Amino acid sequence: MSGTAALDQPVAAARGTGETVIETRALSKVYRDFWGRQKVRALKALDLEVKKGEIFGLLGPNGSGKTTTIKLLLGLLFPTEGQALIFGKDASDVAKNERIGYLPEESYLYKFLNAEETLDFYGRLFDIPTEVRKERIEKLLKLVKIDRARKRQLREYSKGMTRRIGLAQALINEPELILLDEPTSGLDPIGTREMKDLILQLRDEGKTVVMCSHLLADVQDVCDRIAILHQGELKELGRVDTLLKVEDVTQIRARGMSPACQQEVRDVIAKHQGQLLGMENPTTTLEELFLSIVRDSEARPGRRAVEDQPGS
Repeated sequence: MSGTAALDQPVAAARGTGETVIETRALSKVYRDFWGRQKVRALKALDLEVKKGEIFGLLGPNGSGKTTTIKLLLGLLFPTEGQALIFGKDASDVAKNERIGYLPEESYLYKFLNAEETLDFYGRLFDIPTEVRKERIEKLLKLVKIDRARKRQLREYSKGMTRRIGLAQALINEPELILLDEPTSGLDPIGTREMKDLILQLRDEGKTVVMCSHLLADVQDVCDRIAILHQGELKELGRVDTLLKVEDVTQIRARGMSPACQQEVRDVIAKHQGQLLGMENPTTTLEELFLSIVRDSEARPGRRAVEDQPGS
């Protein structure tokens, strides 16, 4: 985006527009040793699409290929096979980086700078004009709630405060696509809730968010869709609410039912003048789904995920 765009410039919500922001086509990465022999196959033929205006969760155990995927999307690594497209262009095109914000798991910041100086430094890298830069820094410091610590050097910051300034740095260029690696790491419960609310706010402003996290409850709270990776392969892909639904169990919620009526279903509820409040499929938790997929993957290597299409 242009460096002159104001931080609070209204952006139309774009959920459901169908515009593809990220696309991977049989994306694969093999790490080789000094002699060129295959050492680790970190990613195997990954096919993904992330739409504009959605929050997409990338999950998996350590060594599943999440970090490799993020680095391939950023153009920090080159694929062994396949292709990664960002905004319709190859991920190796550095021009795309002006439209991307990235919060790594460990932020690499200059500890001798304070918060204002840090954001000013990164704003200069994007050639943001002075007045726009000052205004944007002020709003970002308040957004991530470290404006009272703006003059303290980063070496005095706690882990949670470092995550906040790292997020502000990732947003300094008003990115359209935001990649977050463990965004709630080091935050207390209040900070975690505020971070999740901010991620939802970014989506409501029309931005696209891709987040990796080991905290499955956080992903369940904010993500529209998720992909679960294991040993470099895509094992599950789809909407969170759909994946967590327990299809073979029906849950009935009713009010004003007699003990006898509780043993019956819809017609008996009506017969006994009970009030049916809901009849739907209950959901499991993302943690239970995640563990089930990983265990199944270990028991049946090679099983690949296919996303259910709406209406199928």
